[in-house]
Amino acid sequence: MTAEDRRLGMHRAITRRDFLDGVALAAGGSLLAERAGGAAGGSDGYPPALTGLRGSQDGSFTDAHSLRDGVFWKKAPPVAQTGESYDLVVVGAGISGLAAAYFYRQSVGKNARILILDNHDDFGGHARRNEFQVDGRLLLANGGTQSIESPSQYSKVSKALLADLGIDVQRFYRDFDQNLYPSLKLSTGVFYNRETFGEDRLVTGMEVVPWPEFFEKAPLSEAVRRDLIRLYTQKMDYLPGLTRQQKIAKLGSISYAQYLLDIVKADPGVIPYFQNRTHDLWAVGIDAVPALACYAGGDDYSSGYPGFDGLGIGEGRAKEEPYIFHFPDGNASIARLLVRSLIPAAMPGVSSTAEAMDGIVLARANYGRLDDASSPVRLRLNSTAARVKHVGDPHSAAEVEVAYVRGGKPEAVKAKLCVMACYNGMIPYICPELPPAQRKALAYLVKAPLVYTHAVIRNWTSFRKAGIFQVLCPESYYSYVALDYPVSMGAYQFPRNPDDPMVLFLLRTPCKPGRPQRSQHRAGRVELLATKFEVFEKHLRDQLGRMLAGTGFDPAGDIQAITVNRWAHGYANGRNPLFDPEWAEGEEPWVIGRQPFGRIAIANSDAGADAYTNVAIDQAYRAIEELLRLPRQV
Repeated sequence: MTAEDRRLGMHRAITRRDFLDGVALAAGGSLLAERAGGAAGGSDGYPPALTGLRGSQDGSFTDAHSLRDGVFWKKAPPVAQTGESYDLVVVGAGISGLAAAYFYRQSVGKNARILILDNHDDFGGHARRNEFQVDGRLLLANGGTQSIESPSQYSKVSKALLADLGIDVQRFYRDFDQNLYPSLKLSTGVFYNRETFGEDRLVTGMEVVPWPEFFEKAPLSEAVRRDLIRLYTQKMDYLPGLTRQQKIAKLGSISYAQYLLDIVKADPGVIPYFQNRTHDLWAVGIDAVPALACYAGGDDYSSGYPGFDGLGIGEGRAKEEPYIFHFPDGNASIARLLVRSLIPAAMPGVSSTAEAMDGIVLARANYGRLDDASSPVRLRLNSTAARVKHVGDPHSAAEVEVAYVRGGKPEAVKAKLCVMACYNGMIPYICPELPPAQRKALAYLVKAPLVYTHAVIRNWTSFRKAGIFQVLCPESYYSYVALDYPVSMGAYQFPRNPDDPMVLFLLRTPCKPGRPQRSQHRAGRVELLATKFEVFEKHLRDQLGRMLAGTGFDPAGDIQAITVNRWAHGYANGRNPLFDPEWAEGEEPWVIGRQPFGRIAIANSDAGADAYTNVAIDQAYRAIEELLRLPRQV
C-alpha cells in the first residue's frame, strides 16, 4: 500500500469490506458470507444493511450473462420440477413487479397464489434501501430510486395505489425540511479539479452571489469566464430569423454541446464546465443530449442550462412542485409497503394504513417470511429466471412453465399467467418463443448504467464551514456530491446538527463521450461491472479530501461506511432524436416490445420508455389488465 493510500485511509477497517470478487473476508481470509451476501459490518446478513458493492451485487447477474452468451443451457443440470403451481408468476421484484402482483390480487381476490422471482438478494429493484448504524444511530438512504417526482402528474391508477398503501404526499411538505440548509446559509458549490482546470478549487455561492462574481473566483480563462457570464446574464436570440417552430426543431436536432459551440459561439472551454451536468437525468454528457431537452428539462441543482432566455420560444421546464417527495430511504418505502400489503408477515410493525408512512421507515423486514409456503403470495430472492415458455401452443396453452436458477440449480414451477417485470433486454433470452420482431424491439432499448454511492461521515461540520450542501463537480470521477435530503418521519429523525453523522450522496455515470447514446451506455456498463470496490472508494476519498481541503475534513478518519449502489441496467429511456428515427405512433420499440404473447405480459419502466416510478406502476396495471382479458382457466 502506498503512502497516498494510507493518507486517504485505504488501510482503515470501515463498515464496507473486506471484499474479494464480491465475497466478504475476515482478517485471516476465511469466508464470512455467501456469494449473494455482502459485507458483514454488523448487519447479520440483513440486505439493506450490507455495504460494499450493492445494487446489482456480484453473483446476481452471473446466470443471466451466461444465458445471454448462449452457454447456460449447455452446462446447466436438468431442471428440477418443484411441483409448485401458481395463478401468477412475476419475474422481477421491483416496483413494477410488486405492483403487478398487487393489481392482480386486487382484481381476483386475496386467495390468488402468486410467486415473485428476483435475481437479487433484496427486493425493490432499483427502489432499494441503504441502512447504516453509526454510534448506535440509524441512518437511512436510497439505494436507487430517489423520489416521488411531481405526484400531481401521476395517473389515477398510480395515485390510487399510493393512497391504498397509505402514502399521503402532502405529508412531505412537513417532513422534508426545505429550510434547513438555507437557514445554515449553505449553498451550491462547484469543485474544479486540477486534472481539467489546472488546480483544485471549490467555489461556493452558486445562484447566491452575482454570476460575474461567482465566475471571477473560478480557475478559468478570461474568455471562458466572459462566455459563461454572457450565457447566464444576457438574453440573446442566437437563432434570429427563425420562427418559433423552426427554433424548436433546430434545438431538437443538435446536442447542447453543439448549441454552445456552433450557435452560441462560446469558447470551447465552456464545454468541460457543463459536460457531465446532464449525467443525473440523462446518464450521458451534453454531447449526447438534445439542446431542446436541456431547455425543457433543466436540472435539479441550479437554474438549469443557460443560453435559451432570449430565443422567445416560451418557458422551459415549468416545475410545479418542489423536489421534496422523498422518504428517508427514497422509494424503497413504496416497495416495502407493497411487500407489506402482499406478505404482511414479512413486514411486521406496520399496523395500519393510517400509520403506514411512519411505520414503514423503521420496520425491519423479515426476509425469512418472504417465501413462506403458508402464504398465498411468495417472494423468492436469489432466483434468476432462465426460461419462460408456454406448455403447448402459445395461442391455446392453459399455463406456462417458469424455470429459474437458485443456488446454481435450475428449478421450475407452473403458472396460469406470467408477468415479465424484469429488464427488457433479457426477455428475448428468457422467452425465445416470442416473435422475432418483438424480440428485436425488446433488445433495442439499452438501459443507462448508474452509480449511487453513499458514504457516512463522522459529522458534517466541514460542509458547514465550506458553506455548501451540494457540489457540482465538472469532469470529476463523481459528478455530484451532496448532503442527504433532510427528511424526518415518525420516530426517524434526520441529523440536523452538523456535529451529527451524515450520509453523503455521490453520483457517477460511466459513459463514453462522442459515441451515440446507446453505445455509451453499453460501454459504460462494461466499465462499471469491471470496476472493483476499491476503485470507487479511492476516488471517493481522494475527491472529498481535495474538495473539502481546509475545512478540517480527514478522508482517512472521517469516513465511517461506504455503500456503492451500482446499477448496470439503471435508467430506462425512450427516443433520443439525435440518434433514433422518428417512429410512427404504435411502432416505437417499447410499444412493440410490450405486446402480450399468449399468457405472458410485460411490465417495467422500459415498456413505458421512462425511468419514473409512476411509469413502472402504470405499466404493471396495463399488463395485468391484458392478462385478465384472457379466458379464465380453472
